[in-house]
Amino acid sequence: MTHLYALTAHAAHALLARKEISARELLDAVYARIDAVDGAVHSYVLLMREAAYAAADAVDARLAAGEAIGPLDGIPLALKDILCTTGVRTTCCSRILENFIPPYDAAVVERLRAAGVIPVGKTNMDEFAMGSSTENSAFGPSHNPWDLARVPGGSSGGSASAMGADEALIAIGTDTGGSIRQPAAYCGVVGLKPTYGRVSRYGLIAFASSLDQIGPITKDVRDAALVMNAIAGPDPRDSTCLPEPAPDCTALLGRDITGMRVGVPRELFSQEGVTVAPGVEAAVRAAIALLERLGAVVEECSLPHARFSLPTYYIIAPAEASSNLARYDGVEFGYRAPGARDTVTMMTDTRDQGFGAEVKRRIMLGTYALSSGFYDAFYLKASQVRTLIRRDFEQAFETFDVLVSPTAPTVAFPLGAKVDDPIQMYLNDICTIPINMAGIPAISVPCGDDRGLPVGLHLMAAHWQEPKLLQVAHAYEQAAGWTRKAVEEAGRVTIAG
Repeated sequence: MTHLYALTAHAAHALLARKEISARELLDAVYARIDAVDGAVHSYVLLMREAAYAAADAVDARLAAGEAIGPLDGIPLALKDILCTTGVRTTCCSRILENFIPPYDAAVVERLRAAGVIPVGKTNMDEFAMGSSTENSAFGPSHNPWDLARVPGGSSGGSASAMGADEALIAIGTDTGGSIRQPAAYCGVVGLKPTYGRVSRYGLIAFASSLDQIGPITKDVRDAALVMNAIAGPDPRDSTCLPEPAPDCTALLGRDITGMRVGVPRELFSQEGVTVAPGVEAAVRAAIALLERLGAVVEECSLPHARFSLPTYYIIAPAEASSNLARYDGVEFGYRAPGARDTVTMMTDTRDQGFGAEVKRRIMLGTYALSSGFYDAFYLKASQVRTLIRRDFEQAFETFDVLVSPTAPTVAFPLGAKVDDPIQMYLNDICTIPINMAGIPAISVPCGDDRGLPVGLHLMAAHWQEPKLLQVAHAYEQAAGWTRKAVEEAGRVTIAG
């Protein structure tokens, strides 16, 4: 029998709607799981038990009164600690915000609460979302539930490991260069980065404002679609948010994919300095073959400027980070260094003591790229290359419905293996960063394993085509059965008793 904590959100909803379980019982099971395993996994940096039980009791009261409940009512959620929560500490896993308590909810949090979702806690992450392993957290790393000696990915490693370890039924992450999809791949779960502008960024503590996007990390594709239905849509508080209503992301689930054209970009399988591991490529090629058997028409294609994505990203993202993080100066909120003799020293000491090494590295990179005499050579040139990358994708989608690649070139690597080599760490995102450059939606779906560790299949679609993307991902998932098998095997991971 599947434990309650191992259920998908839609399976739990069916039990709640039939009154076979209560929202409190479901929450009890999740917190018991957290208490049992999070000491080893460290998905969470803060739990919200009192508020969570109050919310669960409200759902149960509505059920007792005979009211119908929505698809996410009573569903326990793991929330990345980069989204503001009223009266609840929000730190970005940085010492500089260690005691910051926001006076408002992020738009995504508002919408999830309105949908009846129950946040159980805030999850661990790389500081200010800068990292690919969750080792940059000021509160210590998270661990991969498939092998505790390995990273869960990053920067949304806490949310992904919470899903992989069944410490919630759904989770929210953010994705600036792959931070939803890469950890989802490493932890054997589903991660969706929506089109830039599909989900409001209001209340998201910014890293790189032209790249950041919020999305779901879940146990299967249907749950990702349900979460998207709750969080997507216009918001006048975010000027980059699309003003038109979002489509129903579940509308195309279950439809076959016969005749759909699938492109396989050669540049996302091999680039200078990076080769996809043989076991990862074998799992992804097998998944592509399954898409063909499902009726898709598969053809190799090219994204000629994709090979410039990594250097382009590491000019644009740090430049925007340098600007966004200038507000953390010890004056208005956050940490303030004690004992400074003047304002300049106070600001310098605050930033030196409050920021970790990776954040400092990216601020310096970004400040240099924006400095006088270098702006045209670096930031302006990178912006022009970004346009070329985006045009490559637009041209590809004139021919193809979706593109496919590995989500990451390898499976999860050991903790500490790359923490002292920034370049090797950055190369983990070689397959995901081009998507953020283009602003298109993409999803990672489990597609097998390499030596017992999960591999992710990366699917991409044109701007605003989340329903089509989810249709193909769901068709693959249902035919492959890999995700369902993983979800149903309660206690499957290393940390399980």
